[in-house]
Amino acid sequence: MILTNAQIVLANEVIKGTVVINEGVITHIDHGNVSLPGAIDCHNGYLTAGMVELHTDNMEKHFTPRPGVSWPAIQAFKVHDAQMISAGITSVFDAVSVGDVIEGSERLNNLSRMVDALNESRERGLTRADHFLHLRCEVSHKDTLKNFHALLKQTPVQLVSVMDHSPGQRQFAKMEKYREYYQGKYKLSDAEMDAFITRQVDASQRYSATFRESICATCHELNIPLASHDDATLEHVEESDYFKMVIAEFPTTAEAAKAAHSKGMSVLMGAPNVVRGGSHSGNIAAHKLASAGVLDILSSDYYPASLLESAFSIAQLDNNDYDVPKAMNLVSLNPAKAAGLNDRGQIAVGQKADLIWSTLKEDHVHIEQVWKNGQRAF
Repeated sequence: MILTNAQIVLANEVIKGTVVINEGVITHIDHGNVSLPGAIDCHNGYLTAGMVELHTDNMEKHFTPRPGVSWPAIQAFKVHDAQMISAGITSVFDAVSVGDVIEGSERLNNLSRMVDALNESRERGLTRADHFLHLRCEVSHKDTLKNFHALLKQTPVQLVSVMDHSPGQRQFAKMEKYREYYQGKYKLSDAEMDAFITRQVDASQRYSATFRESICATCHELNIPLASHDDATLEHVEESDYFKMVIAEFPTTAEAAKAAHSKGMSVLMGAPNVVRGGSHSGNIAAHKLASAGVLDILSSDYYPASLLESAFSIAQLDNNDYDVPKAMNLVSLNPAKAAGLNDRGQIAVGQKADLIWSTLKEDHVHIEQVWKNGQRAF
């Protein structure tokens, strides 16, 4: 396959030219266009590497599309996969929650169903994107450690993040934000919310430290990359560094993000944060971290279509030094490297032919086609 007349976004520059693909791998990158029969004319659009998503919660919403509705697992997974590939995401780390802040939640009920559907879909060749498993470990939940070890015996795990969503911690360092979020989410009265907070604080004191230590030790033993989550203070970052975490997911303050970046952790922020202009939780805005030069990775989080849009948005801002190649690395090369995937994430000879052809239409980036291993997937 030959793709020509494209603005090819390499890791460090953009060139006008042609990409040749053979047996799913990029074999040539040439300046200039060709007029060979069968060559695909990209009409001067951008040709970028397929994106690598490290943390998406998108899958679980398809398993329970409405409260009390349990959708057939393979169908639910295939819809999630289709959304990923149509957004230009060719490698996906599906984040499933091990533990939750509330007992009997749909999230916990769907845990085995989601993991089984992911594995079965891969085995049956039903996926368009490459899917990997990311375990989000809520260390303040009493069953987290038990479920974590059970899943490790059941299926390969490629990424683990460690989080604590209890009151006064990290994302919810401000108690009023915690009350606002969970009281609204679960429709709790003031008295019910008070009891909820008491239970969560007690659970964190009982389990968090022990579970964090055990999970991190197991990941080091098995060479599974580790990510922190919602670091807010220098103490949090020191703890993440102590546990040798390589990714800092969604730091909530500039202080924490800068400290994590200085220690060699890849700072990951949400693409919706970029598209919306700030955090929905009132935490640090991702574009401010770009201005400070400490933004390393973007994740679509809960909205797949935000990922490519966010990269081009960062490149178009005047208050940072992210040009198009550097901004695209936020969603391709950088996450691939952080996760240990060295065969993808950039347009280079020998790399997987995971590619996106897109065009800018005024203030919107429009995906024309997506290829996975040199085969058109969208």
